[in-house]
Amino acid sequence: MDTAPDQSRSGPPGGIDYTEVQQSEEFSELRTTYRSFAFPLTVAFIVWYLLYVLLSNYAGGFMSTKVMGNVNVAFVFGLAQFATTFLIAWWYSRHAAAKLDPKAEAIKSRLENDA
Repeated sequence: MDTAPDQSRSGPPGGIDYTEVQQSEEFSELRTTYRSFAFPLTVAFIVWYLLYVLLSNYAGGFMSTKVMGNVNVAFVFGLAQFATTFLIAWWYSRHAAAKLDPKAEAIKSRLENDA
């Protein structure tokens, strides 16, 4: 009598085969939708941040240019960093609610119905 668990499936005994789910077309589509939004936006934000840092270090004359009163370009860029951070978070939230959550919910429903 063999009491060893079946090693051909991933996940809990008698449960869901998560490897099969991960290799499914709908999961691949979900992952592609996420990556096509998150990766370019992450790269763009990092470039924007590094531009700010490099200008602050190497373009002191430009960054100290007065825009209005005692407000200079460096201060405006610094505030813009905060603004873009919140804008990206808001944009991602909308994207996730519209595109990612329905696909993830469909996968979850299918898995719960199969279990």
